[in-house]
Amino acid sequence: MLSISVVVPVYRSENSVGLLVEELAQELPKLADQFEVILVEDDGGDNSWAVIEQLSADHRFVRGYKLMRNYGQHNALLCGIRAARYECIVTMDDDLQHPSARIKDLLDKLAEGYDAVYGSPTNEQHSILRNIASAATKLVLQGAMGADTARRVSAFRAFRTGLRESFSDYRGPLVNIDVLLTWGTTRFVAIPIDHRPRTIGNSTYTVGKLVTHAFNMLTGFSTLPLRFANLLGLFLTAFGTVILVYIILSQLFAFQFEVPGFTFTASLIAIFAGAQLFALGIIGEYIARMHLRIMDRPVYVVRQRTDEADEVAA
Repeated sequence: MLSISVVVPVYRSENSVGLLVEELAQELPKLADQFEVILVEDDGGDNSWAVIEQLSADHRFVRGYKLMRNYGQHNALLCGIRAARYECIVTMDDDLQHPSARIKDLLDKLAEGYDAVYGSPTNEQHSILRNIASAATKLVLQGAMGADTARRVSAFRAFRTGLRESFSDYRGPLVNIDVLLTWGTTRFVAIPIDHRPRTIGNSTYTVGKLVTHAFNMLTGFSTLPLRFANLLGLFLTAFGTVILVYIILSQLFAFQFEVPGFTFTASLIAIFAGAQLFALGIIGEYIARMHLRIMDRPVYVVRQRTDEADEVAA
């Protein structure tokens, strides 16, 4: 049987994380001889860490990590992935929407030879506006990942632990686990899984956060904006050349050497100036990413962990 590490980023989930662990305690022994649940508390400011400490005391397979500050879901995931000790990693949300009983389906598909399997939701349990923003984010992710599976990604995923070697030294300021996984493989697949409605707490992923996340992915893991700026510059240059030729020819054939149309000229200048500023803004975003990377800021810092005594004893 496989050995499994389940990684769960925890954020303001003091009321649900205990229920999730109890579910996993029922399901994981059916799937693996060795298993662990790694709960990474992303400094949500509630009582989640106290709950995790109690869960770690009650269950030997639970390990807890508390981050120094709120780094974000993917940073917390990266912390747990790097701490995983077993051959397969399963990631889940802490809101009970991912059914623990379907972990078996992910692992069965993984056994067919794939390196990463996503449990794609058959019905998004969000508002229409949130679903639209999520779909747009996945389109951006598809460009960053370069894989068709990107449109069906989910936080409910299983992958071989060996994939983390491809990003073991990654210390960039932006983290996206799905993009990092593409650094190690192209063998992705997604299977449909019914995600349960959220009954405890509210999602912290707003439309604004999704838009920001998509922009960060686009500029952090792709050169598409730079290519777009190049194409925009090329198009406007060609457009300006055509306008210039038209004006010259019209004046020559009309035997007029005074060029009227100040408004038209001013509009063209405004368009070109705006395009230049837009392109400079995109380049500035990439320079900012380089600046943050050079600063070598840590992706996450662990404040406390529940298995420190075990590490010392080992």
